Amino acid sequence: MNFLTIGHRGVMGVEPENTLRSFIAAERAGLDVIELDLHLSKDGALVVMHDTDVDRTTDGTGPIAGKTLAELRALDAGRGERVPVFEEVLDTVRAPLQAEIKDVAAARALAEVMLRRDLVARVEVSSFHDEAIAEIARLVPGVRTALIGSRYGTDIVERAVAAGAATVCLNIRRLTLEVVEHARKADLRIIGWVVNTQDHLRLVRALALDGATTDHPEIKRTGRFTA
Repeated sequence: MNFLTIGHRGVMGVEPENTLRSFIAAERAGLDVIELDLHLSKDGALVVMHDTDVDRTTDGTGPIAGKTLAELRALDAGRGERVPVFEEVLDTVRAPLQAEIKDVAAARALAEVMLRRDLVARVEVSSFHDEAIAEIARLVPGVRTALIGSRYGTDIVERAVAAGAATVCLNIRRLTLEVVEHARKADLRIIGWVVNTQDHLRLVRALALDGATTDHPEIKRTGRFTA
């Protein structure tokens, strides 16, 4: 199986993160998968943003959950881009997606879209939260899921197995051979994030990971990652 290059929030090292512009750039760069983040607006829209508030990535302030979709649409998400909803991304790019959900409520909203549009083959669902992974698995038969770990030990493997995840997405700065070997014994795929330097690339290769999430499309162009 080929090594997967995953565009982090599109190509956030080049374009405004989690915007249609960023996702289009990721697809044009040939990245294998596009990663994005989902939150619910005040009126229940499945919007594509990373933080719980809009302050860092737009010209607005305040929590996403306190704003309607119309209010979020009025914001500038960078270079004139607007905050997209999930289905816009589905219609704008054709690449496989890795959708990160923040809670059980977002899992339920995403499940509705996945079932209605038959997205099991195209969308892998990821989360830091075990219960969100378990909920999407309960609602969408056959969904592929990934548990994300930032500060973790070998226990991340047991958590992933218990939640029914087939993949662990792990902070490359904390990744050890012990964790990798433990995950392999459990037949889990391993994705490293965020892989933006040559040192991180060398570590990914040395540990024989299945893929890397990156801010920069140059990783794809190195041509080094073929299993």
